[in-house]
Amino acid sequence: MVSGLGPVKIRRLVEHFKSPKDILKAGISELRNVEGIDEILAGSIRSRSKEVPLEKELKLVRKLGLVVLSILDDDYPKNLKEIYDPPVIIYVKGIIKKGDSLSISIVGTRLPSYYGLSQAEKFSYVLAARGITVVSGMARGVDSASHKGALKAGGRTIAVLGSGLGVIYPSENRELFERISAFGAVISEFPVETPPNRENFPRRNRIISGLSLGTLVVEAAKNSGSLITARFALEQNREVFALPGNVSSSGSIGTNKLIKEGAKLVEDIEDIIEEIEPFRGLTEKKNLSKETEPDFSTMDIKEQLFLKALSNDNPVHLDQIIAALNLPAGELIALAARLELKGLIKQLPGKFFVYK
Repeated sequence: MVSGLGPVKIRRLVEHFKSPKDILKAGISELRNVEGIDEILAGSIRSRSKEVPLEKELKLVRKLGLVVLSILDDDYPKNLKEIYDPPVIIYVKGIIKKGDSLSISIVGTRLPSYYGLSQAEKFSYVLAARGITVVSGMARGVDSASHKGALKAGGRTIAVLGSGLGVIYPSENRELFERISAFGAVISEFPVETPPNRENFPRRNRIISGLSLGTLVVEAAKNSGSLITARFALEQNREVFALPGNVSSSGSIGTNKLIKEGAKLVEDIEDIIEEIEPFRGLTEKKNLSKETEPDFSTMDIKEQLFLKALSNDNPVHLDQIIAALNLPAGELIALAARLELKGLIKQLPGKFFVYK
């Protein structure tokens, strides 16, 4: 909580003084013997009791039901501890388990196409169903879809925030925040009331990749923050995967560029499994076909035909369904309403339909 004191400098301080207690006892001249600690920063450390609202922070931690883990704790994530600049402490809402070391991060644009959203949810679902923890940043778009897919599979997921855990961002993800913390964990390296400042997110991204054995980028524009996560993954000697996209789509420029530069092109889950040795041999914990395919036995023939006219990846316009089934528009609209009431499909703006 001392301004200007990041994880690398703290690590140097601990290595030099051997314990946090001894750091706090040290004088300014002793502190300045450590690389990167100038007189101003040494003075900030010495005057910590006046500058750092520690009691307030601890009260917030207790009030929100958080756990604070230090890098010296046994429960600190193993994968994260291995990177160059792991956070010295992390705040946790939920539980981090030993099995979360078998994890992959799935990231992408905040403004995905339907293809990006559906693929993020699909990949996170099948990975989580094999017991692989899905890590992402709980941002709008691909991140949120990735968490939802893992939860839908009954699997584990971890969200890493670019704000403190007392500031849920984006605010509309409050319910998702609660679900993730109930069936996984939400973590942050920032003090509880830290706002989602722009400069926090690159720091957040190194934790996303650091928690994971590999990073899958689903959809990313030219300057997407997801590409920063991919770069961190490479620097951390972790695998990088990318989903190919439409060459005319701005949301695919980043992923297609990653593939050109050597990221592994991913078409299905096996492309990931075969590259990460600890994932091999993991079997599905659920019968995915029962989870993802509608039960046609409970429908009449026209409902079945309507569903079969839809695509797994892209929205289908009502005119395409009319042409495929050769049924009157009024009858198909009534069918669509019935299927939507059953929770099987969803209508998007412009009379497009998708599986729900």
